[in-house]
Amino acid sequence: MSQRLIVFAPGAGAPSSHPWMQNWKQRLSEIGVVETFDYDYMRAGRKRPDPLPQLIAAHRKALQAAREKYQPDSTFLIGKSMGGRIGCHVSLEDKVDGLVCLGYPLCAMGDRTKLRDEVLRALTTPILFVQGTRDALCPLGILEQVRVEMKAPNFLHVVEGGDHSLRVPRRQLHGTSKTQEDIDHKILEAITGFVDQLPISAD
Repeated sequence: MSQRLIVFAPGAGAPSSHPWMQNWKQRLSEIGVVETFDYDYMRAGRKRPDPLPQLIAAHRKALQAAREKYQPDSTFLIGKSMGGRIGCHVSLEDKVDGLVCLGYPLCAMGDRTKLRDEVLRALTTPILFVQGTRDALCPLGILEQVRVEMKAPNFLHVVEGGDHSLRVPRRQLHGTSKTQEDIDHKILEAITGFVDQLPISAD
């Protein structure tokens, strides 16, 4: 039986022990073995994220440790916000089978003039973006422009009404007779479809 490894990285503001991360870890465990980790600054109790090279180094270390532990047939980097962005950087140095970004922070601090698109244009690894329509850090129109110019196979799952954490307002859910659980289930379906269609790398 082939083993699929998912290395699941947190966003900038909350550690892997946060309920959002733990809920998603549980969901993702339906499609693979899931390893979470924390960046150095989180473990030290600091609020400010480490410089980019340090974040990448910590992410790579977590990836290598998880690979040694599980010896998987395929490996996917999934991350919330910053964790997804750093995963993109890691994939330029360590070959992985696919990337999933749960709320990619395309606009730094929501500033449309400060795009974090350079790493996306450099990617060759297939990537799935899961984005909410209310996410100020990633206006879908700007993401669409970047996606058109990307080399890597890229896919998008839109969460109607979703914020940066992919949460939909209660009043909107009420109007559609859906629950957040329904929304999250659809997201998991999209992730499952994405990882299932990808070929497993030979090395």
